[in-house]
Amino acid sequence: MTARLIVSDLDGTLLGSDHRLHASTVKVFRLLAEQGHHIALASGRHYHDMRVFRDQLDIPVHLISTNGAYTHNPEGQLLNASYLEPDHAQTLIQLPRPPEVRLSLYRESGWHVDAPAPHLLSIHATTGFTYQVVPPEQMDANGVGKVLYLGDPAALAELETQAHQAHGQGLHITYSTTDALEIMAGGVNKGVALTALLEKLGLTAPDCLAFGDNLNDIEMLNLAGEAQVMANAHPALFERVAGARRIGHHNDAGVAQWLTKRFAL
Repeated sequence: MTARLIVSDLDGTLLGSDHRLHASTVKVFRLLAEQGHHIALASGRHYHDMRVFRDQLDIPVHLISTNGAYTHNPEGQLLNASYLEPDHAQTLIQLPRPPEVRLSLYRESGWHVDAPAPHLLSIHATTGFTYQVVPPEQMDANGVGKVLYLGDPAALAELETQAHQAHGQGLHITYSTTDALEIMAGGVNKGVALTALLEKLGLTAPDCLAFGDNLNDIEMLNLAGEAQVMANAHPALFERVAGARRIGHHNDAGVAQWLTKRFAL
């Protein structure tokens, strides 16, 4: 049997709308690990947020977090970290924006938000991961893995334009949802992190199966030998991933259903 690397996004892909792992998903991933396959989770979430799902799976899992800014091995050791240039991060912190748009910084140690945002806590309620409120003028621009803006899509589009104009070549700009604009250092994305992980495992892209649902999954899905896009995915995603298969809905444990058939579990 050829060992594969099976890598999945979390929200909108592996997790249901309740932001939890379905029991069938846990069962299928444990069976695949028993067969010798490698498992990885790749998400815009913070490492400390993601490791709860790794622990629930209770198998060796590599974690690609913060859209590829960090990669940890199954033992929790940091394999790679990529940060925004401090002057780029400072520019993004200071970009003018409507007061209702929330600014977040993801750094290795935690999550900083410019003002209280109770609605964000519901997304992370299943993991207990929470933010620290830090006013923008006190935010440290060093060691930032990701700048995240949350709010109205029209306001985010304006921020995206301003970011491109300021430091376009030095940034990787994407969306995890229509109301979440995510900015990492140039060359940082899930696909680049996945390339490095495959090399570490002694595998190649054709040995990889990937699952995703949104625009921050494009590079990862285009790299994988087998790319699966969820039924609930962003409308543009399927068109932007060559050779992708459309599979089931995340609320129906679509990844687990597809893997059960693919590996005859």
